[in-house]
Amino acid sequence: MPLLQIRDLSVHYGAIQALHGVSVDVHEGEIVTLIGANGAGKSTTLRAISGLVKPSGGQILFDGRPLHGLPPHEIVRLGIAQAPEGRGIFSNLTVDENLEIGAYIRKDKDGIARDRTRALELFPRLAERLQQRAGTLSGGEQQMLAIARALLARPRLMLLDEPSLGLAPRIVQTIFAIIREINATGTTILLVEQNAHMALRAANRGYVIEVGRVVLSDDAKALADSDEVRRAYLGGH
Repeated sequence: MPLLQIRDLSVHYGAIQALHGVSVDVHEGEIVTLIGANGAGKSTTLRAISGLVKPSGGQILFDGRPLHGLPPHEIVRLGIAQAPEGRGIFSNLTVDENLEIGAYIRKDKDGIARDRTRALELFPRLAERLQQRAGTLSGGEQQMLAIARALLARPRLMLLDEPSLGLAPRIVQTIFAIIREINATGTTILLVEQNAHMALRAANRGYVIEVGRVVLSDDAKALADSDEVRRAYLGGH
């Protein structure tokens, strides 16, 4: 059984329908990516999983359990953490305080300390800036902090929303190398990403979303080799 099952998901914002019957499976241990143009419904899908928007139809199951109607903090408690689009860090707090917030649902102090050490090993730049206000970090460092903070919740499933947005190519390479490393140590990842090249190179499987509908799904290599995907999202080469 997939770890995450999305079945026929619909979401409305007022009179506007953002998702039209989206179905996605994510199996334990995978990186699955959602690719598509801006406004296609990729971020809305993640927000529905996190409990931040309420579906108007369909089902979301995590480890066989329905998420519908659960508040966001309960969804985090079940093992889903999100690094949101725009990073969503607390800019007036220090790096260290932001990491503490990531672990707010946990009581296991030893486990938190171990996960914090691991996060700082993955992101050594953050270790040098623990007492710095998060708002003074570079864009790349803020993205690293958003991912590290999500890791502190010790998720089984991590939702990453546009981790490369606005970052220099060299930093994007670093972020994606770390995403692969997080996955290799056992965290399943659902990745929303406009940089389809990087997303398909990192992922096992992918779904192409257009105007709130899944129009293609396949393993990542097959999608990267598809003429349709290359024309639409990979610059035709």
